[in-house]
Amino acid sequence: MPACLGTVVRAAIAICAVLPLLALAGELPDPKITPGAVNTTVTQENIHETICVKGWTKTIRPPVSFTNRLKHLQLRRYGIPQGQIRDYELDHLIPLELGGAPDDLANLWPEPFNARWDATLKDDLERALNRKVCAGRITLAGAQKAIRTNWIAAYKKYMTARARGNRP
Repeated sequence: MPACLGTVVRAAIAICAVLPLLALAGELPDPKITPGAVNTTVTQENIHETICVKGWTKTIRPPVSFTNRLKHLQLRRYGIPQGQIRDYELDHLIPLELGGAPDDLANLWPEPFNARWDATLKDDLERALNRKVCAGRITLAGAQKAIRTNWIAAYKKYMTARARGNRP
């Protein structure tokens, strides 16, 4: 095999090894930009007066007029063109229903709608973890850590096959 062909083959193998990582780049937040932040008023001791109360998140959710400005800022920080704004939602890495900080930029990231691991899957996980925390099957801190560290891995760990349906 000519030397240049060997170089091309090695380069192709290297690219193929990196592609799965690139596929997740937009599906997980950059921990340097969005490390996650918690709402310090929510504790394990008061979850039944806060996150476990139906409708509680509506009382702390920032208005759209506020979050739209942050969405544009986070798109720039993540290097996403403004023309693609409709392809993303500004999401709380640690969701409000798990005691995430409602208006801290460290807890907000542009989450893609059109990806294998998209916003709807994370929303399903958020609801499932909230139910588990409120039922005492996982601690608040444990749920926060799982979703902050890698929400896709948390989805695979905590979502039952029945809850996932045909999803990944």
